[in-house]
Parts: sequence; C-alpha cells; structure tokens
Amino acid sequence: MAGYLVEDQRKVTTSRLMEMKQQGKKIAMLTAYDYTMAQIVDGAGVDVILVGDSASNVMAGNMTTLPITVDQMIYHAKSVVRGVKRALVVCDMPFGSYQVNASEGITNAVRIMKEAHCDALKLEGGEEIIDTVRTILAAGIPVCGHLGLTPQSINKFGTYAVRAKEEAEAEKLVRDAHLLAEAGCFAIVLEKIPAALTERVCREVHVPIIGIGGGPADGQVLVLHDMLGMNKGFSPKFLRRYADLHTVMTDAIGMYVTDVKSGDFPNADERY
Repeated sequence: MAGYLVEDQRKVTTSRLMEMKQQGKKIAMLTAYDYTMAQIVDGAGVDVILVGDSASNVMAGNMTTLPITVDQMIYHAKSVVRGVKRALVVCDMPFGSYQVNASEGITNAVRIMKEAHCDALKLEGGEEIIDTVRTILAAGIPVCGHLGLTPQSINKFGTYAVRAKEEAEAEKLVRDAHLLAEAGCFAIVLEKIPAALTERVCREVHVPIIGIGGGPADGQVLVLHDMLGMNKGFSPKFLRRYADLHTVMTDAIGMYVTDVKSGDFPNADERY
C-alpha cells in the first residue's frame, strides 16, 4: 500500500491537529501556492497546506519574503483553497500587514479570511505581537504562531543562521511559545533552532509544534519547491529532497524543444 494513503479522509481542522498531538500522531505540512499543486499536495495526504509568504521567493523571484503584499497572498491562497478537499489551509500574513498595530492587523486578517476562504492565518513573532494575536483570535480567526528564525525579520537578524543558540534567546523563545499557546494559537512553527530546544517546547507547550530545521517535533513543514528538487540553489542541512524535478522538467522541456525544431511534433496522430 502506498505510504501516502490516509485512513481518515475527513477535513482536517485545528481541533483534529490537537488530537493528533495528544495521540502522538505526526503532522505533515507543506507549502503550496497554486491550484494545480494544491490538488496534488492535498491528494498525497498532507495534513496542513501553508500558503507561505515564501511565494515571494519561489513564485515571484524576490530575495526575501518582505515584498509580497496582502493582495498577492490573497490571490495565492484563493487559488490553493479551490484545489483542496482535506488539508487545513493556513495563509501567512505578509510583512507589514500586522506589525503596525492590532487594529491594522485585525483589518487585514479579516480581509484575508473573507476573500481567500482559508482556514487559518500564520503570524511571525511572540511577545512583540501578542496583542495583535489576541485581537485576531478574539474575532474567531485561528492563528498559528511562528518563532525562531522569522524570515520577515531578516533585516534585523542580518543572517539566516540558526537562532536561539544562546541561553537568553532560547529562554525568550520558550516564553513566547507559552504566550502564544496560552493566547489560543492552535499550533506554532519553530524554524531553524537547536533540536534540544524544539524538544523542550514540544514537552512544555500543549499545542502542536511544527518544525522546520529544528529537529523532531509534533510535525514538520518544508517548502514544496525545495523538497521536490525544483530549486537547485538552496541546500540547507535540514532539507531532504524527495525528487529531482529540476532535472526531470529540464529534460522534458528540452525534448519538446528538440521535437518542435526537428518537425517531429506534432506528428500525424497529433493533428485534426
């Protein structure tokens, strides 16, 4: 039997993710940014699809996640939602859409939910944005937290290196995780932190912890284009490539070009 077949075909909800943590069942999360890929990811059994602001990098070619706008995130999220039957769809709130104040944060959060029809939102940060998180949650919008390496703060960090290696930053991360969970976040992503720290947070915090470059956790998330090997230039230690689609696609397109130029395509069977 194929490993991707899932026994429970019901729509994944935030409460079901909590059940999975309590039952010791791992949560599989991947990004998607368009209808066709979302259909494939959902059909393969992924529990949570993240419409990540990483679309800024992999879809638009920007160096960071900062340039992507609310309008662009809504476009990607809407496209993904149309292709999904089972997975929980979480949309990133982009940089600048919630950091100014709670009022602007809730306005953008409501707009994304109404227009994109996604299931939940993800925000980066802890204590600094906790008032905004509480305001969004109070409106009935599920929120996923994100701590550790927070790419929207790259200009502050100045590097994509591992975070929270020093005791002070590690202790703040643990405090922030507790704050987010106590506020009502249904899950927290921990990015690029020491595995021992991830293990501690998983043990201390009651909500599901999703790791990316943080070692074992209640679940894992990767960027779809990275794990499929479509992006040749990105090879962090935590990335496992499950395919080499860059080569597969280049070869296929090259064969098409060759056939067109040689006159082999279309042949007699490929015309009306």
